[in-house]
Amino acid sequence: MRREEYPRPQFIRKEWLCLNGTWDFAFDDDNLAASQHWEKDSCCLDRKIEVPFCFESKLSGIQDTSMHDRIFYKRKFTIPDSWSGRRILLHFEAVDYKCRVFVNEQLCMEHTGGNSGFFVDITDYLRPGEQSLAVAVLDPARDETIPRGKQYWEEKSAKIWYTRTSGIWQSVWLEPVQDYHISQVRFTPDIDHDTVFLEASFSDYTEEMYLDMEISFQGELICQDRFLVNNGHIFQRSIHLAKDHIFYRDVHGRCRYWSPENPALYDVKLRLTVSGQVTDQVESYFGMRKIHTENGITYLNNRPYYFKLVLDQGYWKDGILTAPSDEDFRTDIRLMKEMGFNGCRKHQKVEDARFLYHADTMGFLVWGEMASACLYTEQGVCDYAAEWFDIIRRDYNHPSIVAWVLFNESWGIPNVQMDSRQQFQTMGMYYMAKSLDPTRLVIGNDGWEMTRSDICAIHNYAHGSSGEPRKQAFFVSTMQDKKLLLSCTHAGRSIYAKGYEHTDEPILITECGGINYSSAQTDCWGYTDADNEKDFLSQYEHVICSILQSDLVYGFCYTQLTDVEQETNGLLTYDRTPKCELSKIRRINETYRHNIVVD
Repeated sequence: MRREEYPRPQFIRKEWLCLNGTWDFAFDDDNLAASQHWEKDSCCLDRKIEVPFCFESKLSGIQDTSMHDRIFYKRKFTIPDSWSGRRILLHFEAVDYKCRVFVNEQLCMEHTGGNSGFFVDITDYLRPGEQSLAVAVLDPARDETIPRGKQYWEEKSAKIWYTRTSGIWQSVWLEPVQDYHISQVRFTPDIDHDTVFLEASFSDYTEEMYLDMEISFQGELICQDRFLVNNGHIFQRSIHLAKDHIFYRDVHGRCRYWSPENPALYDVKLRLTVSGQVTDQVESYFGMRKIHTENGITYLNNRPYYFKLVLDQGYWKDGILTAPSDEDFRTDIRLMKEMGFNGCRKHQKVEDARFLYHADTMGFLVWGEMASACLYTEQGVCDYAAEWFDIIRRDYNHPSIVAWVLFNESWGIPNVQMDSRQQFQTMGMYYMAKSLDPTRLVIGNDGWEMTRSDICAIHNYAHGSSGEPRKQAFFVSTMQDKKLLLSCTHAGRSIYAKGYEHTDEPILITECGGINYSSAQTDCWGYTDADNEKDFLSQYEHVICSILQSDLVYGFCYTQLTDVEQETNGLLTYDRTPKCELSKIRRINETYRHNIVVD
């Protein structure tokens, strides 16, 4: 199976070359690659691997789940003749964790960070004819100081920790550009004024440089203009969308808004011209969407909106963290929507941009999150922040993303309850995220021990099983009693760190449920167990309806979408088979209508 879809749907150029497929591969357990110069053409590797699947996965063709900290990749490629005279950019969407990239035996790039992508201009490293590409990767399997998310640092998976993903795990590809080209584009919607704020940056600047823009909606031209670029670093312009375009307004005369119920998208074409010659053309899109909180309520497009989320860890049985195909992203979103969820929390993973594209087009909310470290270190603080910069930059234009989750359950900040330095890190990251992206909610520490956060995000799995009426009754009373709700979590952790308290931020139960049901495994587990479908649905209804009937809680996130390895508390099995009719889950999700109306 080969992943060949365009990897960057928010910033499309027509010419590109996919480098996914069969590569040469080797384990470097003895750390010989550097001294023996495995990047040289004369050096042969002893295995084959299917990129972008990690060697631990079945789809890689290797499926070795033992620990190998150092690995090495090589392949050949040829630049199309039609690209002659242009700059050639080599893209890696994600490589876990540190890598060194060689083109024609020359080191051209080093990168740290397993969650964010990167690129390098390889033009000056090219030679006539066939090219060679080599990648040396270091991914320390037992290092708990690096952002690893759910990847376990022990040999075998256990409880909430899963098989590791090492090396290249997202697409590798090439594209040609001219010397003068568009480097980045950002769209900031402002629904209160029916405008979108356009920001663009460029590779370089020269005189007589113009940016042509066309914005269309459902195939009809909304506006077009030409702008003189007088600064190579950044171009900014506010563009009004609704004026004189009655067909594209809603019944109130405003421009179309994006929501899960109406995923309206504006298409954009950008063309860069220098001295009368077109040097770059890019296609993109944006949605007019606003998310904010006020007086303890979440608002989408200035209307109260209730979050019905499901925890989605983005694991696949055969691909681990890499989806087997692009259609698998669409399938997951379709199944979640069929169950009555309006969004997901992508848990401890920066998801492939293709998933976000489908969430944009299909209408599905996403809470974005990055893999956490386990321990706190000064270097970890720096590396973690650097990756977040890249993540926000890459995903800024996706209207489906409405929140950033910076930390989860104090992972990477284990002493945040009392340690002022770790508290300062959460505060610093919160304000950093808000400064880079004021258009989204930011959750400082999802689960407990929060400092500054736009959402009071509580984890509570203490709902009790069908045979525990006292626990079930206490869960119901907790959802109705604010003092109980804010006192502590099921794990005995304080909701807020010392010195911080709840003000008026909306309260959401951002992890709950986790009911283990319908598993043939003997070592499986969940937070409670159900013996049959009737028991499972009864427990599910108890959890969800206790939350929906609360006047204190304004949203939930159910754990979880699918089984993942030994953790079998999904609504679907690991291979996406529903454990019951999806309509039964939907009925429960929609039985009780909260006092916040979703429309």
